[in-house]
Amino acid sequence: MSIRFSSRVAQVKPSATIAMSMKAAELRAQGRDVLSLSMGEPDFDTPSHICDAAIAAIHAGQTRYTAVDGTPELKKAVIDKLERDQELDYNPDQILVSSGAKQSIYNLLQALLDEGDEVLIPAPYWVSYPDMVRLAGAAPVTLSADEKTDYCITAAQLNSAINEQTRLLIFNSPSNPTGRAYNRKQLTELAEVLLDNPRVLICSDDIYEHMWWADEPFLSLAQIAPALKDRLVIVNGVSKAYAMTGWRIGYAAGPAELIKQMRKIQGQSTSNPCSISQAAATAALAGDQSCVETMRVEFKKRHDWLVPSLDRLPGIKCTPGQGAFYVFADCREAIDALGLSDDLALAELLLEKTGVATVPGTAFGAPGHLRISFACSLDTLKDAVRRIASVL
Repeated sequence: MSIRFSSRVAQVKPSATIAMSMKAAELRAQGRDVLSLSMGEPDFDTPSHICDAAIAAIHAGQTRYTAVDGTPELKKAVIDKLERDQELDYNPDQILVSSGAKQSIYNLLQALLDEGDEVLIPAPYWVSYPDMVRLAGAAPVTLSADEKTDYCITAAQLNSAINEQTRLLIFNSPSNPTGRAYNRKQLTELAEVLLDNPRVLICSDDIYEHMWWADEPFLSLAQIAPALKDRLVIVNGVSKAYAMTGWRIGYAAGPAELIKQMRKIQGQSTSNPCSISQAAATAALAGDQSCVETMRVEFKKRHDWLVPSLDRLPGIKCTPGQGAFYVFADCREAIDALGLSDDLALAELLLEKTGVATVPGTAFGAPGHLRISFACSLDTLKDAVRRIASVL
């Protein structure tokens, strides 16, 4: 029997980061010595006080359905966090808790977009943004940035891309994959363009908010331009800052009428997030935050070692980021020197010859680059750089 698949799924590619991680796992299962620098997953254990809260929730019998949009306790913790960290004021009906920040974004796109709508996505971008837009029936429009603008789009670029079909801008700072962040001046200039275009909504993906070491403090577009708040959705979660990737808790904060529609989408798909994970996330957001700083300091240490170490390799250009736990290495000279066709071939060569798994920049809308995660030990990074150097 031949199965006919939907036109939506035909437009979607598998996640490149997951595909590379699966390839690395397959090679390990064959007995190969593989160093995976492909996944954005902290190598820390979830802090003990968060795990203790989950265990206590189990013993207290909190194992039943919760409200679709999250427990009152977790929604309050989210509201308190947004007020504490960004001085932003939200009510419970403006908060939606989901099974990961990715689901929060998916809910937003499904609730908002129609055929013919366009979504502006600065590139390099997180691999899932364009395909989630396509699954909602809309068209992703890439705004490409490069090393000349420190991989950040300009206000003029944003302004020229907006047209009658533009419905949404997806904004991510610090960025996956580049680790680059927008400063106050850049944010102010982008906000001025958005204020002049009131029909455009904004999705601000702040998941790497606490993985931050820029000279200026972290700022969101909502802080820079409070007038944008009524058409801006903040998306965040506990996966990165609290080493809780497997717990699958994210959240969205935005206009109540939009959150209501996103809740409807979630109610007819996954329904509520895991009750035990919600108890753990409540403890993470409301509890002692010193664990976040401990991880941030360690990530910066790794960043500060890795960037110059890669930059010294022949054919590699690597400049510092301001956050997250990735470097985005320009490998175009190395690709040419090795006689390779593109960054996909380079990533394949490194994996097969050295056992180092990276992710090609093509998956992020920036050919000729590699994304290298430093969410692993410094010893692992040193071994990886030695192996890469043996090929270059």
